[in-house]
Amino acid sequence: MVLTDIQKGDHVVIIGVKPCEIRDKLMEMGCVPGTSVRLSLKAPLGDPIAFDIDGYCLSMRKSEAAQIEVEHFVEDVK
Repeated sequence: MVLTDIQKGDHVVIIGVKPCEIRDKLMEMGCVPGTSVRLSLKAPLGDPIAFDIDGYCLSMRKSEAAQIEVEHFVEDVK
């Protein structure tokens, strides 16, 4: 699943960034494996979108978000 697949309120974790032209840029902005992400806001036409990434708000285009692979966050229950 990629970041553009999540719905508002979903809690996911980044598992990787696909090889692309902006891979290094995305990783410098905090999109690294293991990082917690929630969808915060969507523009009226769906682009751009804003995410809460590890405590800060990051806005990006859908084409950029489609390069970020994620999985649903599962809390450890003990």
